[in-house]
Amino acid sequence: MDTLLNLRKFLVPEIVYGAGALELAGRHALNFGATRVLIVTDPGVQEAGWTAQVESSVRAAGIPQVTFSQVTPNPKDYEVMQGVEIYRGAGCDLIIAVGGGSPMDCAKGIGVVAGNPGQINDFEGIDAVSHPGPPLIFIPTTAGSSADVSQFAIITDTTRKVKIAIISKMVIPDIALVDPKTTGTMSPELTAATGMDALCHAFEAFVSKAASALTDMAALASVRLIVDNLPGAYRHPGREVYRNNMMMASLMAGLAFSNASLGLAHAMAHSLGGFIGLPHGECNALLLEPVVRYNYSAAADQYNQLARAMGVDIDQYAAAEKASALAERIAGLRRQLGITQRLNVMGVSAADIPRLADYAFQDPCLATNPQPANPEDIEQIYQQVYE
Repeated sequence: MDTLLNLRKFLVPEIVYGAGALELAGRHALNFGATRVLIVTDPGVQEAGWTAQVESSVRAAGIPQVTFSQVTPNPKDYEVMQGVEIYRGAGCDLIIAVGGGSPMDCAKGIGVVAGNPGQINDFEGIDAVSHPGPPLIFIPTTAGSSADVSQFAIITDTTRKVKIAIISKMVIPDIALVDPKTTGTMSPELTAATGMDALCHAFEAFVSKAASALTDMAALASVRLIVDNLPGAYRHPGREVYRNNMMMASLMAGLAFSNASLGLAHAMAHSLGGFIGLPHGECNALLLEPVVRYNYSAAADQYNQLARAMGVDIDQYAAAEKASALAERIAGLRRQLGITQRLNVMGVSAADIPRLADYAFQDPCLATNPQPANPEDIEQIYQQVYE
C-alpha cells in the first residue's frame, strides 16, 4: 500500500536547449503539418526583436502566420478570448508563444479554448480540460516563469479580480525551444524578479507534499545554479555564462514545480497579482522568507537541504535558529538584487489584506504546502511584508 501511495508521474515536453533553438520554430511547425500559425507575444518581446526572428523562421518554412501581441503582464481572460478569435478567424492550427510567462500562459489559454467549448474561466482547477488543443511550441525569453515546460496556466479573471490556475497535462507545450541568448535583452530588474521567481519555484517544489526523487533532484540543482549565477546575471547582463546557467536553472525549477506543484508563497503571490496586478516575481521574492519561517517546522529536513544548497552552514545553528538563518540568506540575496519595496508602497492597503488572504486560501497551490494555513495565518504573513 505504501508503494502505491508514493506513486508519482513526471510530465515534460520535448525540450530543445541551446543557442539557436529559437531558429528551429519554423522547422518544428512544419513537422506538425501546420498550415497557418498563430504567434503569441507581447510588445516588449517584439521590441527586443525576438518575435521578428520567430516570424522569419516560420516564413522560411513556407507557413502563413498571424501575430497576436496584445498580451499584458498577468494575462487577462479577455486577452485569451481575443487571441481565440484571431486564431479561429485566421484558420490557424498551431500556436507558437515567444516571450515570458505572460505570453506563454495566454497562449496556453488560447489553446485550451480552441480545443474545448466555453470561456477560459470555465477551465479553472485541476484536470478540468477535457480535450487537447492545437500543438504548442514555446520559446521562453525570460529565466523564471518556466511556463514552457509546466502543466500550469495562470490567467487573471478580471470580473472576480483573482488569478485562476488551470492545471492540466493538456497545457504542457509539445515542444520547448529554450534558447539562452533570448534572455540577453532582459533588464537587470527583470533578471532579478524572474530569477527570484525561479528560486521560489524550486523551494516550493522541494518541500511540496507531492515531491518525488525526480522533482527533488531538479529543484536542488536549480537552487545551486541560481545562487551561483543570479547575482552575476544581475550585475553583468551581457555575460553569456550567467545567462545560460540561469536559463538552465529556470528549466530545472520548472520541471520540479510542474510535477510537484507549489505552495503558500505562490498562492499569496497569485492573490496579489489577480487583485492588484502586482509583478509576480517581486511578490514571490518578498513572500518566500516569511513562508519559509512559517513552514519550517513541517519540513525541517527539506529546508535544511535547501539551506546547504544556498551555501548556508545550517548545522552550526541551534534548532530554533535554523529557519531564521535560511530566511536571512534568502533576504540577503533579495536585497543584493535590489528588491526592497514592501507591499504598502506597491499599491496594497491594509484594508485589502483580509480579502487577499481569503483569495490565497482558495488557491490550489495551497493544497501541497507542507504546513496547513488558514486565512488568519495568511493575513499575518502578508502583514510581515506590508511595511
